[in-house]
Amino acid sequence: MNSSGAYPNYQLSKVFPAGQIHLRSDRITAMSSELIVLVLLIATALAFDFTNGFHDTGNAMATSIATRALKPKTAVLLAGVLNLVGAFLSVEVAITVTSSVLKIQDSTTGALIPSIDASTGLTIIFAGLIGGILWNLLTWLFGIPSSSSHALFGGLIGAGLAAIGLAGVNWSGVSQKVLIPAVAAPVIACLVACCGTWLVYRITRNVAQKRREAGFRWGQIATASLVALSHGTNDAQKTMGVIALALITTGHLSGDVKNNGLPFWIIASCALAIGLGTYIGGWRVIRTLGKGLVEIESPQGLAAEASSAAIILSSSAAGMALSTTHVATGSILGSGVGKPAAEVRWAVAGRMAVAWLVTLPAAGFVGALAFWLSHGIESLTSSSLAGDGLIFLVLVALSGYMWWRAQQQKVDPSNVNADWDHSTNSVVPAELREASNSTPNSDKPAGTATSGADKAAV
Repeated sequence: MNSSGAYPNYQLSKVFPAGQIHLRSDRITAMSSELIVLVLLIATALAFDFTNGFHDTGNAMATSIATRALKPKTAVLLAGVLNLVGAFLSVEVAITVTSSVLKIQDSTTGALIPSIDASTGLTIIFAGLIGGILWNLLTWLFGIPSSSSHALFGGLIGAGLAAIGLAGVNWSGVSQKVLIPAVAAPVIACLVACCGTWLVYRITRNVAQKRREAGFRWGQIATASLVALSHGTNDAQKTMGVIALALITTGHLSGDVKNNGLPFWIIASCALAIGLGTYIGGWRVIRTLGKGLVEIESPQGLAAEASSAAIILSSSAAGMALSTTHVATGSILGSGVGKPAAEVRWAVAGRMAVAWLVTLPAAGFVGALAFWLSHGIESLTSSSLAGDGLIFLVLVALSGYMWWRAQQQKVDPSNVNADWDHSTNSVVPAELREASNSTPNSDKPAGTATSGADKAAV
C-alpha cells in the first residue's frame, strides 16, 4: 500500500487478475438471469394451474349445477376446496410429467443431455407452458371443454421438437401415458355412464318421486365431490411435475423424484393455484357441459359423476396423465345415451371432438413458435432473459385480450343455467347475446355478421 492508501496497479493485478474479474462477473450475471427466468417460469406454471382450475371446474360441477342439486356459487366453492385437498393426495402423475414427455435429461443420472444447457431447458419448458395457457384461454373463451392436460403436453412437445428435434420427445412415454388414455378414457367413460344411467333408472323406477329427488340430489353432491377431489389429485400434479422439471434442469432438485419426492412448497403452491382457479369458475365451459350436450336429469348426473370419479381416481393411482375433461364429457354423453328417448346434441359433441383432435398440434405449434421467438431474441441480444421475458410479455398481452373479450358477453352464475340456444349451439345465452347486439351506440353497422368470438359458439 502506498502513502495515499491505495494498492499499486501491479499488486492489484496479482491479487485480482482482470480476466478472473471479467469471468466471475459474467458468471454472476448468467446466474442472476437464470434465476429470474426460473422465477418467471414458476409463476407461469402456477398461472397454468390456475387456468386449469377455472377451465375444468365444469368437469366436477356442471351436472350438479344443471340439475340444481347445488347452487352455482356453492358448487364452485366446494369444488375449489376439494381440488386443493386432492392435490396433496399423490405425486404419481407429477413423476410421469418429469420423465414421460420431454427427453431433456438422462433417465439414469437425471443430468441434462449434452445437446442442451440449463438456459435452453428452461426456455423449452417456458414455451410449452405458454402454448398450454393460450390454448386453455382460447377454448374457454369459446366455451369448449378442451383438455388442459393435452394443451400442456402439446405445448411441451412442440417446444421440445423446436429445440432438439424428434430426439427431444419421449415418444414411448407420450404414447403410453398420454395418447392411449386420451382415446380410451372418453370411450370407457361413455360406456360406464351409459350402463350406470340405465341401471339407476331401472332400480329407482318404483321409488316415490319425492324420495327419488332427495336421494339423487345427495348422491350427485357426493359423486361431484369425488370428481373434484380426483381432479385435484390428477391435474394439480401436472403443474407440480413441470415445476420439478424446471428445478431439475437448473440443478436445484434431484432428478430422482420418484425416490426423493417433491418439496412441500411445490405441492402447496400448486394446490392453492388450482383451488383458486376452480373457485373462480369457468362458467362458459360449465354451461356447455351442463346444457350443451344433454338436458341432464338428476339420475343422469349421478351416473355421470360416479363414472368420472371412478375412472379419474383409478388413473391417478396408476400414474396416467389422464384428461379429466375427456372423462367428464364422455360420461355426460353416456348418461344421455343411457336414458331412453333422451336428446343428445351430437353436433355439439362433434365440435368438441374436433377441438380435442386439434389440441395437441395447436398447442404444440404455439409452444414451438414461442421457443423460436425466444431463441431468436436471445441470439440477437445474447441474453436468455430478454428472449424469455419477451414471450412472457406476449403471454400477458394475449391473455388480457381474451379475458377482455369474454367480459363483453359474460357468462356467470346468474345465466349459466339459461336455456341452450339451439339455433346457434351457442355458449352465450340468447338473451345476453341479443342485449349485447342491441346496445345503443354500437360500433357495428346494421347487418354486420357477428364474429366467432362474439358468438362464442362451441
